[in-house]
This record gives sequence, structure tokens and C-alpha cells, in this order.
Amino acid sequence: MSEVCEACQLGKQARHPFPVQTTHVSSKPLEMIHLDVWIIKTKSIGGCRYYVSFIDDHTRKVWVYFMKHKGEVFQHFLNFKIMVEKEKGVSIKCLRSNGGGKYFSNEFSEYLKEHGIQRKYSCSYSPQQNGIAKRKNRHIAEITRAMLNEKNLPNYFWAKAIATIVYIMNRTPIATVHDMTPKEKFTGKRLDVSHLKVFGCIAYVHVPNERRLKLDPKAEKCIFIGYSLEQKGYRCFNPSTRKLQVSRDVVFDEMVSWYPPLKIVKDVEAGNGDVPSNVEQESQLISGPQESSISGFSITPWKGRLRSSNIIDGSSQTSSRNLHVDDESSDSEKSVGEESRIPSITTPGAWMAKKVLKTPNNNNGVQRST
Repeated sequence: MSEVCEACQLGKQARHPFPVQTTHVSSKPLEMIHLDVWIIKTKSIGGCRYYVSFIDDHTRKVWVYFMKHKGEVFQHFLNFKIMVEKEKGVSIKCLRSNGGGKYFSNEFSEYLKEHGIQRKYSCSYSPQQNGIAKRKNRHIAEITRAMLNEKNLPNYFWAKAIATIVYIMNRTPIATVHDMTPKEKFTGKRLDVSHLKVFGCIAYVHVPNERRLKLDPKAEKCIFIGYSLEQKGYRCFNPSTRKLQVSRDVVFDEMVSWYPPLKIVKDVEAGNGDVPSNVEQESQLISGPQESSISGFSITPWKGRLRSSNIIDGSSQTSSRNLHVDDESSDSEKSVGEESRIPSITTPGAWMAKKVLKTPNNNNGVQRST
């Protein structure tokens, strides 16, 4: 035993390192279940802001349940427990989570004691001890961002993207289960993945004869947002009608997205470089004629008004009849007229006044009419 320096511990103590690899792997399914809750500020199409994930330690198969409130964790656990125990014929033996209060409600704790389920949870401020669930949620979040950005989808599609990601993850080989897919390891059956499609692509859903008239379109343009677990079909969403439907008669255009990509607009006057903007969200300027785009310059809209004042000797005089800007106006006023492309309007009286102003005088140079 070595002597411990109290001053050093108070001044320089650091945390102990966490193990790099998992020290224990279950030998059978459902011996240990990892769970964690993921939170996001953006509400999904269904109004959810959370999801709870359950991960089997032996097969690494993932299940996710979306929630509107954290208090729904216990009810989703009951549904999950009944489903997997009925499918495998064995009981859940251990539950690992962090120390969050959502896992320690009186109802939750009493249920675990009643059914003999052992509880294990991480120490405070040590999420690394629940690393399997944390790393899986990070992996899911990274793929979610990539899938949404690939097809320029709004963030409220995050729940549909996560459900699709988990569906694909369970059918993708991983090294932890010796190059088998988690679902194959869990069920013992080889799976077919020929039906997988690109998330967020255009899907043309067939409209049955019972739902259309003679000359109505035979297909409806939608967005492919996942696979149905209850029906043998594809889940498609129509942003125009905001309706979700499941169909087996779908034609996919996997290279096209419903939402256009971001266009780079150069802000030449401000000199701020490239500014990304969404083509669909750009406002349509219809107040008047516009300048044509020349050599990459942005389009300047017409202001839609005429000037009604002349600048003479630095003072502003308003005239309801004379709308002509003479040659002695200031440079700034001329530039406004040139930029706006406003035609000059000259009345007979203004033309005579202009001629008198330009008549040379022997003594004073330029004679102005009073």
C-alpha cells in the first residue's frame, strides 16, 4: 500500500479511465436489456419529442418507441417486455440504464421487484457506464442527420427517419455478433433485403379504381418515409395533403427529392461571399419589371414608384407637374434613376425652363429662370 498525499488529491485528482472494450457480453437473448431516452426540441409529424430505445445485449437488436412525454417510458417497457418474451419464450433478467428519475418511479420499481428483474444503472455523471445505449443513440443521430440532408427533408421527419434507420440497422451485419445481422441472430432466420429503398425519395403510389374517376391520375406523388411493421407495404407521406398511407403498389424515383436543394446566391454588393438560400422558399417579386441577371449579379427588383422632386442649388422643391430630372441634378439622384430604369417625363413648360437654364450669359455664365 502506497501513501496518499492529501494535498495532491485535493488539487490534482482526475477521473479513472473507463474500459475501452465491453468486459461482459450476454450468452443468451434477453439476459440484459440496455435502454436510454433520446430528446430533441423539434416535434415530429405525430407531435413526439422523445424516443426510448431498447437494445438486447446478446444480439444487439434495437427497438424504439416514440413518446410525447418522458413519463411514457414505463408503459412502453411493458409493451416491449410482453412482445419479446412472447416471441423468444424467455424472460428479461436484467435491465441497465442511467440514473434518471424516469426509470425510478414507484410504479416502475415495484414492477421490477414483482417480476424478479434485476436493475443496474450507471453512477452519477458517468454515461460511459451505459455506453452501449449511448453509442447506439449517437450512431442513430448521425445517420438521421445524413438521411435528412441527403434529400433536403425538414427536421420534423426525424421520427420517420429513425424508425427507418433502426429497421435497416437490424438487417445490417455487425462485428459484435460475428458478422451476422441482429435480427438474424435474434430470430435465427435469414432475411431478404431486396425491398429496401432510399429514404426520402419520390414515391408514386397507385390509386385504386375505387378511389378515382375516369380521368383522374392513376398515381399520387408522395415521399417514401419507411416500412410498415404491421402491413407488407411501404409508408408514404403526401406533403400537400399531409396524409400518410401504406401501399404495396409503389414506383420509386430514388434519385429525386421532393424538396429542391439549397441554391448558392452571391451577395456582390455586401461582399459577404456565398449565401445559401432555399429555392422553394424564395419570395416571388412581382411588383414590377426586373433587371436581367448579368455576369452572376443578383436580380434587383423595380421599386415601383416615380420621383416627384427636383434638386436645384442644394434645396428640394416639389412640383406636381414637372417630374423630369435635369442634367444638373446630383450624382446620387441620377444613379437612382439609372438603377431603377425610370423614364424621364418632360412637359413643355419644363422643356422651356431647361432651355433657358442652359442659355449662356456674358457675365454670370449660366442663367437660371426665377
